[in-house]
Amino acid sequence: MSRAIPLAVLTGDLIGSTGLAPARIEQAFEVLRAASLRITQWQDHSPLLSRYRGDGWQIVLVRPTLAVRAALFLRAHLRAAGRDLSTRIAIATGCDLPPTSPDLNLATGPVFVASGRALDALEPPAQLCFASGGAMGAAVRLADALSQGWTVAQARAIAPMLAPHPPTRVAVAETLGIRRQAVEQALAAADYPALSEALQLIEGAADAS
Repeated sequence: MSRAIPLAVLTGDLIGSTGLAPARIEQAFEVLRAASLRITQWQDHSPLLSRYRGDGWQIVLVRPTLAVRAALFLRAHLRAAGRDLSTRIAIATGCDLPPTSPDLNLATGPVFVASGRALDALEPPAQLCFASGGAMGAAVRLADALSQGWTVAQARAIAPMLAPHPPTRVAVAETLGIRRQAVEQALAAADYPALSEALQLIEGAADAS
């Protein structure tokens, strides 16, 4: 029988999806799927991404300490694909039964429910939240405020740098076809130094507890 394990569940939906063409919505989900596959390299288990309600999605991580990083990673990749693409995200963590089906719509455990309810309760201007609130909720809200203002250029620079073991700035510049100085400027404008340090502190504290 399956036993409960630490999980993180991220539930989200596209912002302004009613104003997007169906083809653009499909492109957004292709971006989310591709980003979720990259998250596979962060853990010993493939993240499961399911779509629901047309413009909604849900992903589960078996390394919950990486939940905030994953949320920002997904947001960055969407914004990198265009200014019209963004997503709200609610994060919940805790012990739950791992999903037995690739369709997360069938999961009804407490962490899945908490994530979905937190998204339903999310009100503007917030677009990113931590279901349990507290100090982590405060940190997530600040990360939300910083990341909402990312431009497409900033998102393209910061997206690969949000991996736990990021590439060099030179490598990012070569991939994007721009100068290293332009990458440095974009990362500074996107508040990457502060976000990177905050993520390391969050993950270090969680691993130590």
